[in-house]
Amino acid sequence: MADMSSPSISVYGTALSGHTHRVELFLHLLQLPYRRIDASSAVRQSAEYLQLNPLGQIPVLQDGELVLSDSNAILVYLTRRYAPGSGWLPEDPVGAAQVQRWLSLAAGEIAFGPARARISARFYDTGMPPLLMRQLADKVLGFMDASLAKGGYLAGARPTLADVACYAYIAHAPEGGIALDAYPNVLAWIARVQALPHFVPMPEN
Repeated sequence: MADMSSPSISVYGTALSGHTHRVELFLHLLQLPYRRIDASSAVRQSAEYLQLNPLGQIPVLQDGELVLSDSNAILVYLTRRYAPGSGWLPEDPVGAAQVQRWLSLAAGEIAFGPARARISARFYDTGMPPLLMRQLADKVLGFMDASLAKGGYLAGARPTLADVACYAYIAHAPEGGIALDAYPNVLAWIARVQALPHFVPMPEN
């Protein structure tokens, strides 16, 4: 479903990238038409792509004249541009701060723990010690499980950008040898995210 009718939004990324998936998932949740443009490793080294993102990273979102990189920044943009007041990014200071905390974890402990372990197991050697990746994964999963002990979602009783940003690499942590059996609240949260209207999974292959 990466191609919808008359898309005005383009997403440069790859199907197996959790960073790309969080953007595409949110576009589906908002029911915004878009098209995915393949941005494989070779493409990301091209001069044309480096004009879009000099860091050579994915995803990149193009919306009319706007070109924006960094998946979490893209989520914020899409909320403010297409879903203001929707609750995906709370307006109140405390709610917004709670979401931002999880966006930081998605870019920090989650990226260097379960996400990096998945990359090392499936794609290439990241050079990061396996023990460190596992320790970071266990730390953030324990924190998430405790935070979800009351049910609901990461930043409150309803889904927010926090859940969109954190979902893919947590749900696919077992691909990197990170078991989730010890974290029942995390498993229940994964099921709740997957039950959201218009949810789309990230493929395993």
